[in-house]
Amino acid sequence: MTRSAGLRARFGRLPVVARLVLAVAITMSLVLTGTAGLVYWRVQTALDRQLHDDLAAYRHSLDRAVRAGTAPPPGPSGSLYQVLDTRGRVLAASDAVRHRPLLSAAELDSAAHGHTVRRDVGSLLPITPDTLRLQARRVRAGGQRRVVVAAVRRGHRDEALRELLAQLAFASVLALIAASFVGYRTARAALRPVERYRSGAATLADGAQNLRLDVPADRDDEITRLGHTLNRMLDRLEASAVRERRFVADASHELRTPLALLRAELDVALHRPRSAEELTGTLRAVEGEVQRLIDLSNALLALEELGGTDHVVRAPVCLADLVEAAVAPHLRTAGREGRALTVDAAGTTVEVDARWLRPALGNLVDNALRHAAGPVRVTAEVHGPDTAEARGPVTAEAREPVTAEAHGPVTAEVRGQVTAEARGPVTAEVRGPRLRLVVADEGPGFPPEFLPRAFDRFARAEASRTSEGSGLGLAFVQAVATAHGGTAHAENTGRGAAVVLDLPC
Repeated sequence: MTRSAGLRARFGRLPVVARLVLAVAITMSLVLTGTAGLVYWRVQTALDRQLHDDLAAYRHSLDRAVRAGTAPPPGPSGSLYQVLDTRGRVLAASDAVRHRPLLSAAELDSAAHGHTVRRDVGSLLPITPDTLRLQARRVRAGGQRRVVVAAVRRGHRDEALRELLAQLAFASVLALIAASFVGYRTARAALRPVERYRSGAATLADGAQNLRLDVPADRDDEITRLGHTLNRMLDRLEASAVRERRFVADASHELRTPLALLRAELDVALHRPRSAEELTGTLRAVEGEVQRLIDLSNALLALEELGGTDHVVRAPVCLADLVEAAVAPHLRTAGREGRALTVDAAGTTVEVDARWLRPALGNLVDNALRHAAGPVRVTAEVHGPDTAEARGPVTAEAREPVTAEAHGPVTAEVRGQVTAEARGPVTAEVRGPRLRLVVADEGPGFPPEFLPRAFDRFARAEASRTSEGSGLGLAFVQAVATAHGGTAHAENTGRGAAVVLDLPC
């Protein structure tokens, strides 16, 4: 692992707040360093320009005085001069540098050959005394070559720059500390809801029920959107847990009886030797209980599949064909009992999931044949977008009894309960095409006290209407209607009972 990769890995292991503060500190350090460097350069340039102008003006006046053979003019404050011959002997100089050579031998030789020499004496940091800036140039005086050296002290300039450096460093440190503190507080404030959400999720992981994260309703930023997303996820998890608990409770409750009956039958058969006829009867009873277990398991799994995920896949299907296919398995039963089973279905095309709607309609027909009397009428019609509402009791026109040839035994799907969403006439606002399916009979109807819970799982009316079945058929019908975005309700029509499905199509 390279050093840079190691640093990145170490940085990635830091807490998020520490990483944010460190990133802010590094960024601010770069910004402050660049800003301070720019300010220092601008001030230094201005001071050096002023110093250079003073030095150039002083050197020009010295050059004229040397050529004219007059006394050197006074220069700016802190100015110094030397007049040298080409061998470096000091011919004239300020008192402070009379015995101190300002040029090296190489610089003297360069100036003697006509070059201008510029040099600083002393440094800004560390602090040195007698810091100078000088210029040297060759001048002819009386036919002789002379080297004129003009110098000015840099003390005020260097002091100003050192003061500027100190102030910039102090201001940069304060700005860095303030930026880091603000970054830390901002990061903590921004991540506080995330920590709260994490604590809430940890509480849920520890077994808490009905947990909701406290998300502000008056904000719409990334953190609040995360909170809303987590709340939706928690709702789905809670709903999934509720479905799981209900499924386990329903399965354990309903499977207990047939399993107990199976064991009782087997215990009786094994208690003493039995004749062939008795064993055959026991096996038939066991077969009936096994079939009941299969039907119950299928119904529970179908309900769980519909309630757990969006399994409805709409596709165009002929309404008349769909209804005929759902009713066909029950024609033999109706003919055997001498009851009319009539169908009134429009030949239009609807978009529904026939895989789920067909068994739901079959459950309603099977319920009517099992628990009611008289003819059973199945009505299917589509209301267009111009139909504002559909209300009132269900009416179905009877046709001629339908007869059909049986092609083998008919297996009726498990049917039973559904949650009654309406007690009496239903008013449904329609904003698009809607499919209305009605299965009506002329039996005694539903007991009034049973209607509010008709669609609950394992709900049963009096024994006369629940001699067979698991009580899951109507619950399955309700689940299919809800999955399609519609409703299901049961009602008494005065001549019997009716179950109505109202679905968008």
